Amino acid sequence: MADRFTLTCVTTQQQEIKKSRFRATAGPIADETAAKAFIAAQSDPAANHNCWAWRLGPAYRFSDDGEPSGTAGKPILAALDGQGLDRVAVVVTRWFGGILLGSGGLIRAYGGTAALCLREAGKVALVETVAGTAECGFGDLALVQARLGALPGVEVAVQSFTGSGAVLAVSAPHAEAGTVERLLSDLTSGRSPMRWEGAAPRENGTGEKLG
Repeated sequence: MADRFTLTCVTTQQQEIKKSRFRATAGPIADETAAKAFIAAQSDPAANHNCWAWRLGPAYRFSDDGEPSGTAGKPILAALDGQGLDRVAVVVTRWFGGILLGSGGLIRAYGGTAALCLREAGKVALVETVAGTAECGFGDLALVQARLGALPGVEVAVQSFTGSGAVLAVSAPHAEAGTVERLLSDLTSGRSPMRWEGAAPRENGTGEKLG
């Protein structure tokens, strides 16, 4: 599966096309509620149109906001997908300049303004993570924390203490799940099996992207 990216911050770009002004604002979102809030915050009630699109993993929505069907929301979404972006919302606002652009012109204007904004935005790769717990005796605790914590992207913290040791909360990139399991088993001679939340990660699998 191709790598997916999200944005590091809110970015805005604008351009004038045949006297109409188009402004695209893009930003990272965590869920649908955040997407709706972003669209509301970035839309200008005084503008002629506030068209938008967002993607969250397999989920997506878009709106033409009064423009001819298929000429605004879909091109904005296509700009998102064309740059491999996820967990991102884009609002393209139009102030009409008096010259009709036609369907093709609108598609190019909305999609092009969104693409321009997204190209200029700071990006970071989305890394799928899995979380789980493991019970670890006091005799193994320090070594387990140190060795697991040294793995790329792996975070280990004490969730709670027990009479014989501690329950560790572990977060790891999906691709490192098998390495975590094997290392934990080796360090504790099998005494501390890893219990992942939800379905157990597949060996070396990438799974589906978050969203």
